[in-house]
Amino acid sequence: MRFKLGLTGSIGMGKSTTAKMFAEQGCALWDADAAVHRLYSAGGAAVLPMQALFPDAVTDDGIDRAMLREIIAEDPDAIRQIEAIVHPLVQQDRQRFIDANPDQIGVFDIPLLFETGGDAAMDAVACVTVSGEIQRQRVLERGTMSVEQFEQILARQMPIAEKLGRSDYRIETDTLEHARAQVQDVLKDIERRLNHA
Repeated sequence: MRFKLGLTGSIGMGKSTTAKMFAEQGCALWDADAAVHRLYSAGGAAVLPMQALFPDAVTDDGIDRAMLREIIAEDPDAIRQIEAIVHPLVQQDRQRFIDANPDQIGVFDIPLLFETGGDAAMDAVACVTVSGEIQRQRVLERGTMSVEQFEQILARQMPIAEKLGRSDYRIETDTLEHARAQVQDVLKDIERRLNHA
């Protein structure tokens, strides 16, 4: 792979939309959440090992994420057991993607990139950002979580100021046009770096 760009940011800051913009510009896109979804679906690589530990969490359709959340709520230690199964499988999925796209600029959409140390495997990191008010409005408008759930997720994520401080590129997602222009600037800079390497 010519270049590996990690893409991160906090919940509701426009990371998925920005990832699609990179794909529209011809980048190969790997999505950590989609990889987990593949592993959790019926026949996915995480289903059997998970069934051995948490049989209640497995249905005919694969792994029931709502049930997993309940298990984690009751047993905080369960998250470590789940991560021990899922993280190596996610890494294998990511490596297959890298091997399949040797000549591409790869964009790796990873919400917890810094929290999991995934930034070490990247050539550079871009972080999406937007004001706290817009972030909160976007998340709550989805209607998929309460204010309390949103605040719990925020509490688990590294503060956005720290993510920005550790990133090579900052992408403001206040408007689609502004975000798209910055994506193009990031790619121009990556091409410049590759040409001077």
